[in-house]
Amino acid sequence: VRLAESGGGSVQPGGSLRLSCSSSGFPFSRYGMSWVRQAPGKGLEWVSGIYSSGSTRYADSVKGRFTIFRENIKQSVYLQMNSLTPEDSAVYYCAVGPTSDAYKIWGQGTQVTVSS
Repeated sequence: VRLAESGGGSVQPGGSLRLSCSSSGFPFSRYGMSWVRQAPGKGLEWVSGIYSSGSTRYADSVKGRFTIFRENIKQSVYLQMNSLTPEDSAVYYCAVGPTSDAYKIWGQGTQVTVSS
């Protein structure tokens, strides 16, 4: 299994970023996927998940601001992040598994920094 995140960066509060995660080594279309983040000095926080069916779930902290979607033909999952706040600053990881209690991180993460 290989997951590679990209798209992180620095943005001002209120801005937007789109994270991408490309995968290989497993039948992507059959698996749910998640985005998980870790802020400095804090534990892992599940952010969002998408089932193989396309059904999505979000943490309350990002609901209405973030959108997860997938492109099976590209074996990729994405996280569109809008209305970013400094509290969203973290390393974002792509993970296999669609829910907060069933995921496994394989990637190295991508840094998102929200500051003015």
